Amino acid sequence: MPTADAQRIPEEEDLPPSIAMALTDSLFHNFAPMLAGVVVFALAAVMTAVKTGNVWLWPCAALITVICMARSWQMHCYERERRTTVLTPELATLWERRYAVGIYFLSISMGIWSFTVLATSNDAVVHMLSIGVNIGYSAASVGRNYGRPRIIQWQVILACAPMSLGLALRGDPYYIGFAILLGLFFIGLKYINLNLHEIFVKQLVTTEREAALATQFDTALNNMPNGLCMFGSDGRLAVMNSCFSEMMQVPMSLVERGTTVNELAAACVVARTLSGPSASAIIAEIEAGRAAEITTFDPSVAPERALEWTFQPMASGGMVVLVEDITARRVAEAKINHMARFDELTGLPNRLHFRDEIEHLLSAGSDPEAPSALLFIDLDQFKQVNDTLGHPCGDQLLCAVASRLHEMLRPEDFVARFGGDEFVIFLRGIKSVDDVAALARRVVNRLSERYEIDRHLVEIGASIGIATTTTSGANIDVLLKNADMALYRAKADGRGTFCFFREEMAHTVEARRTLELELRRALANEEFEIFYQPLVNLKTGRITTCEALLRWNHPERGFVPPSDIIPVAEDMGLIVDLGRWILRKACMECIQWPGGVGVAVNFSSQQFHRRDVMTDVRFALEVSGLPAERLEIEITESSLLRNTQWTLDVLAQLRAAGVRISLDDFGTGYSSLSYLNNFPLQKVKIDRSFLEGIDKDRPLTLLRGVARLSADLGMNVVVEGIETNEQLELVALEGTVTEAQGYLFSPPVPARQIRQLLAASHGQYSARDWDSAALRALRA
Repeated sequence: MPTADAQRIPEEEDLPPSIAMALTDSLFHNFAPMLAGVVVFALAAVMTAVKTGNVWLWPCAALITVICMARSWQMHCYERERRTTVLTPELATLWERRYAVGIYFLSISMGIWSFTVLATSNDAVVHMLSIGVNIGYSAASVGRNYGRPRIIQWQVILACAPMSLGLALRGDPYYIGFAILLGLFFIGLKYINLNLHEIFVKQLVTTEREAALATQFDTALNNMPNGLCMFGSDGRLAVMNSCFSEMMQVPMSLVERGTTVNELAAACVVARTLSGPSASAIIAEIEAGRAAEITTFDPSVAPERALEWTFQPMASGGMVVLVEDITARRVAEAKINHMARFDELTGLPNRLHFRDEIEHLLSAGSDPEAPSALLFIDLDQFKQVNDTLGHPCGDQLLCAVASRLHEMLRPEDFVARFGGDEFVIFLRGIKSVDDVAALARRVVNRLSERYEIDRHLVEIGASIGIATTTTSGANIDVLLKNADMALYRAKADGRGTFCFFREEMAHTVEARRTLELELRRALANEEFEIFYQPLVNLKTGRITTCEALLRWNHPERGFVPPSDIIPVAEDMGLIVDLGRWILRKACMECIQWPGGVGVAVNFSSQQFHRRDVMTDVRFALEVSGLPAERLEIEITESSLLRNTQWTLDVLAQLRAAGVRISLDDFGTGYSSLSYLNNFPLQKVKIDRSFLEGIDKDRPLTLLRGVARLSADLGMNVVVEGIETNEQLELVALEGTVTEAQGYLFSPPVPARQIRQLLAASHGQYSARDWDSAALRALRA
């Protein structure tokens, strides 16, 4: 929308060079009328000289004639030069000065002639001729030379002022009145000239602005990223930009021809940029005369591309058509959609696509006589492949697994990768559970066969959980959940097998979920309790250390064994917070015991391998005020398997702080004698499994050998699980076992009772007499 400033006419000195040149050029237009005027003027001067016989008028007539001839020649030279030379601002200024000089001389000669006629003659006809010619020529100049008002104003003054003066000098009142009227007439001519000038300049400015706007519009139109064409109310092509011409491969000359919609569509079909059906659809939309959008996709047109057409009717009739090539966008969208719904590595559908497809299949209804089954597959030992051979080999292995799964399935079956090493198969129209079991067995066997990956022979296994619509219903979420539960059971059964979902699995999972919720609440409310089991020095018979053991007296379940608590807490990630709580409570309890007694706290592998484990230990010691040497941390062999260098550094820091370190349950799992040499351990606790068959030579020899080796390395040796005096005597016979722990001395007891046991241990009891002393303390 134009603004007020946009309509303002610039001042004369602010005019653009193009308009200033146009104003100068206007002075030299209309050569024929100007020539006729000067001829009339010259003849009138001659006539006055002949009529009056005044000799002074002949020079005036001669001067006027010469000047008129010079001005005519000047006009001719300008026109001739304009035909061969481009007018520049400098050249325009030069010609304007020449024009001004010529017209000023002519005006002066006209003024002198008129004054001479009025001053020296009394002939009224001569007066009328002089006054009429002067007024007529001035008026004509005002109408013709509107381009430069100042020149015309000076022309009127120089030509008419002497004439008015001559009239006034006549002395006649009528002549004086006529002079006054002429003055007013000449003032009117001035404003007429100024108005004409303003109109002309405004027209020039408007034209130039329109031309600039048209140029900008044309530039914008032809630089649009989209094709555009416009049809007038008569249905003929009025506008088309270069993008449309290039996109549709049609010539721009179609606009000049006034091409119709049908003709333009036919030209596109001939150019093979549109197919016949697409062209017909576009014609129909334009002829309908309503706003619309359509997309044409012509695989048969080379090259294949998709075009988006937008139709917008105009208020005055006609239609604007915009076309955008969206081929690249559609390809990108298709690629993004594929990436969002398919696994990039294996090319299999991903979790999202699998859910959508199976949900659609299940909602379409399934035949009760031919139910569906979902197989949830998890690869065994895949992590070891990644850790040993690297992720590139692991990726190749996953692709090989996907290929083998494809080989074993029917076209109507559906397989997807859920992420990591998990795959899912959906079987439709199974005839019997035996068929599903047969396929699961083939999958396990086929996936367990060797793979050759980068010249490495790789062996893995597979565990499968199976859920069918007969047991789980036609719900994808329930199928996945039940198959996952069955997979969990298959792994628990030893991996490398398959398991069908059974209803009791859901009860087990629900019970576990309930236990998880109760564990969180119990930790938040500190519903746990710590029991302590003493370790007795076999030489002195005194308690040297008490092992802190977690107990949970559930209001409904009763005492929940640690074997049920710890695995669930580890899976939940709750074991770290639980371990911190046990550590603080144990240290705060130990500070109340006799000075020579320490407390042993078990650290899970998860808790031990946290980066802030040293912070937890220091905090517990500071809060309780317990000396570091009275704290003993028990770790299992599994803790030593992970991140050996980091483990060694943490153990060194603990030992430097004064904390004692004990290796718990030695002889189970991945037991290695190298642990005793490589890690800064102060105590080894031999697992209770060594006591089985201890009355025989072989087990006893093995136990004594481990104890002797540990003692020779400077470590205290503890034997767990002592329950009888016979076991105690066999263990203590060689003297290499330093301490013993077991029900013979005391079961795990609450804090109140462990204090009583510690009080009783101040007396001098031998190890074999400990049971009776402990019994008396427990009964107290």
